[in-house]
Amino acid sequence: MGNRVQINDLAAAVMKELTDYSGLAADSLKTAVKKAGKTVRQDIQANAPKRSGAYAKSWTVKNVRETSHAIELVVHSKNRYQLAHLLEFGHAKRNGGRVPGKAHIAPAEEKGVRELEVDIRKALEG
Repeated sequence: MGNRVQINDLAAAVMKELTDYSGLAADSLKTAVKKAGKTVRQDIQANAPKRSGAYAKSWTVKNVRETSHAIELVVHSKNRYQLAHLLEFGHAKRNGGRVPGKAHIAPAEEKGVRELEVDIRKALEG
């Protein structure tokens, strides 16, 4: 059963509950974003073209900015970023012809977005 509140204190009680909910929602959203970033990194590493494995191992999640109510992450290749677009989309060979691309970044991003949407819905409903 809820707490009894005098009519004069109703606005303060509503604001307190909204502030509490906002804090819980922000924490849940941050957790969901971190989980999605980790999933995207793992998917890219699993599906990346492998010659020596250094390119796949170079992917990481970087926390760009975090405030009390927001978080911004970037999934990127630390030291092999020059190869990412060449491997994703393919490139021309030196003596003619093309090397076909292997899509590994875009599918991981799409999966991460879908997972993030599901996690956000669960966090806000539950």
